Amino acid sequence: MARIVEIDSGYEPRPVFVPYHERKQRFSVGVAHRRCGKTVAHIAELIRDAIQTPNDARCAYVAPTYTQAKDIAWGYLKRFGLVIPGAEANESELRLDLPNGGRVRLYGAENADRLRGLYFDHVVLDEYAQMRPGIWGEIVRPTLADRRGKASFIGTPMGRNQFWEIYEQAQTDPEWFTFLLRASSTGILDGEELLALRKTMTPEQYDQELECSFTAAIIGAYFGKEMAEAEREGRICSVPHDPAVSVQTWWDLGIDDSTAIWFVQYVGREIHVIDYIEANGEALPYYAKELDKRPYRYSDHILPHDAAARELGTGKTRVETLNGLGLRSAVVTPAQDVADGINAARLLIPRCWFDVAKCKRGIEALRQYRREYDDKLKSFKSRPLHDWSSHGADAFRTGAMGGRVPSMPKKPKIHEAGAGAWMA
Repeated sequence: MARIVEIDSGYEPRPVFVPYHERKQRFSVGVAHRRCGKTVAHIAELIRDAIQTPNDARCAYVAPTYTQAKDIAWGYLKRFGLVIPGAEANESELRLDLPNGGRVRLYGAENADRLRGLYFDHVVLDEYAQMRPGIWGEIVRPTLADRRGKASFIGTPMGRNQFWEIYEQAQTDPEWFTFLLRASSTGILDGEELLALRKTMTPEQYDQELECSFTAAIIGAYFGKEMAEAEREGRICSVPHDPAVSVQTWWDLGIDDSTAIWFVQYVGREIHVIDYIEANGEALPYYAKELDKRPYRYSDHILPHDAAARELGTGKTRVETLNGLGLRSAVVTPAQDVADGINAARLLIPRCWFDVAKCKRGIEALRQYRREYDDKLKSFKSRPLHDWSSHGADAFRTGAMGGRVPSMPKKPKIHEAGAGAWMA
């Protein structure tokens, strides 16, 4: 019997999750199909750890957004936690307080910096594929260090991103526990229901959501086809900086959000995307220093239209601020329709060669930039989903619309061979 039942929370684990509850490894990665109960199992595991770990245990459940954490997990946390005598639910902080001093709290990855400086005995990252790359190594992993806390990654695939990478690495590491639950093998959804789902979903949707395929196209992705072609054609590779060619930068400026910058060179018909940076909460001098660190000879800095707006505190536009920091060739792109920018980016990507190492995060942003989904109507909305991938994608759109990209040379007209023709 799984250890989780010992706390008498009322949770009965499905057979497919018993090996997870009984594992000995500190870290875990679980790939699971929709509606298999992965969130329930991991919430129950957090409650067990919080009640059985001494010295004020701290456990955390992290979803891609705070709203998702509340919608998906809060009900389960109260359902299985409040049956413990003395347990209390803090609605304003989405926190379960246990009688031994332990706590389980819900967080959103969009504000992952809130985790910095805290300690945890167990962190669950749910739908890790939808979180920005780097959140594990930069933020979550250090919170586990002093108490040798555990971490569990769960989710459904969304292409070969950081979730796929950590799953691949974990399978060959004895310190990690892994599991893969496909709908065709778990028996949780019966055959009749799976057949009905096949009729209402595209093959790509079914393979990703029910059969846990990492190679299926990301559902609703704007640039999925173009980025898949870039990888297939070998255009995501090592792209060295050419000192003889000037570098243009494409920006997305954040105020209370991330700022993203692409670094590109035009080499003949090709666009070499050689570098990418992104940071959150930094002022413009930080980015000016980052640009100055690099051995690039800059031409234009292509900024979005809102860079021309004057800030109330200084009365200056951000263009003027950047000019004062030494970036004197800033160009502001006129306001454009988002759909036009997306179409321009789609036309541009087939000409791009991306540096696989320096542009890793930006490449993943382009892969995951997708339409927002309406859960009530069960259909995609016309607007993009605003998440971590938006910043890199918006910066790329800025360049596609205002980057003064050299046009493709026209192919010479080939005349038919014959009398008087140049091929004759």
